[in-house]
Amino acid sequence: MVSWVNWLCIALVIVGSVLFLVGANTYNAIVGWVGVYMFIGGILIYLVFYVYAELKKREPAQKP
Repeated sequence: MVSWVNWLCIALVIVGSVLFLVGANTYNAIVGWVGVYMFIGGILIYLVFYVYAELKKREPAQKP
């Protein structure tokens, strides 16, 4: 099951790449850099939530 965080990260990466391409095509540096930062931010947010979820998992305790 895909959570809303995954959809948000995917949307940030897609919008960031589109903004980068639009900024590069129209020679607008601000739009291009915003796109780059959104792309990187989407990936970093996904990694932070992934690591948090992995660290939050608990393995069952062994019975003696």
